[in-house]
Amino acid sequence: MSSFCQPVSRLVRKKAFLIQREYRAAIARSLGQPLIVEDISALEKVEDTEVIVNVEACGINASDILKCQGEYTEKQKLPFIPGFEVCGTVKQVGVKVEDFKPGDRVIGLNKEKLGGFAEECALDQSDVWPISKKVSFEEGAALLDTYATALLCLHRRAKITAKDTVLITAAAGGLGLAAVDLAANVYKAKVIGVCDTEEKASIVRDKGAFAALKFDPKHLRDKIKDYTGKKGIKIILDAVGGDLFKEALKYVTHEGKVIVAGFASRQIPQIMTSDLLPKSYSLIGVSLTHYRLADREVYRLYFFFALMFKYFKEIFSAFFLSFFLFCCK
Repeated sequence: MSSFCQPVSRLVRKKAFLIQREYRAAIARSLGQPLIVEDISALEKVEDTEVIVNVEACGINASDILKCQGEYTEKQKLPFIPGFEVCGTVKQVGVKVEDFKPGDRVIGLNKEKLGGFAEECALDQSDVWPISKKVSFEEGAALLDTYATALLCLHRRAKITAKDTVLITAAAGGLGLAAVDLAANVYKAKVIGVCDTEEKASIVRDKGAFAALKFDPKHLRDKIKDYTGKKGIKIILDAVGGDLFKEALKYVTHEGKVIVAGFASRQIPQIMTSDLLPKSYSLIGVSLTHYRLADREVYRLYFFFALMFKYFKEIFSAFFLSFFLFCCK
């Protein structure tokens, strides 16, 4: 798979008559082994606040792959159905659900329960958002998690401005491209993307990056020096970890901000807290799962603005975004 956050092909739905008693799902029964497509029994009872979605598309996220291989930080109990970025239409709702009805087009994020690699998925209503017909199911599956995370990283945590130079690792992945799009086209910051191939670097440049580089320590060092002079990098958004994270830290500037949003390399770097002192920079972690549990209002708000960005990209600006986020506090 060339990108972790690209949508899965549409699931082929089986014909049903009055009630669909079974549906197909791709199940992980053994770690490190291919998923098994099986018919499973549909839920007999819908919980009061649940929304049952007919899944038309589901994103493949890096964490899905790591969980299936048993390499994720939190181990998943077998068997399980991977996938949490779902997009489709509402099939059924619980008795306490007021905002959705059967037939509605929706996006859902099922980070805790998963279950997206299936024809049906049950989500809590607080993890579901409506989408218009302007957004395809495939776009929707790849949109919400990436842009909401990028907004949280850049706007809420890094306080990005047009004066900033931003280094984004894994820039051709789902989160990376969303971050490049927002940083370059909304905040008008100078964006430098880092990828593992020149082909991906070309995609990042097309998205609006000032520069995109294939990772090589010496090449990266020389180019960043050329692009920033002695100023260095104000914001680093890293979702790779490993050697690239350690290399990127060398370029952070005075009172810079380093955002940690993932470990695509599967290598979690260790640093000394004393390393933060010489340049007085901040090391900041961002986890959507945490926001869902600790600050549901912010969680839903940033997903709402991720959708707004998709609908009104032409008029979106840093002022527009800042103003409405301020008003919604």
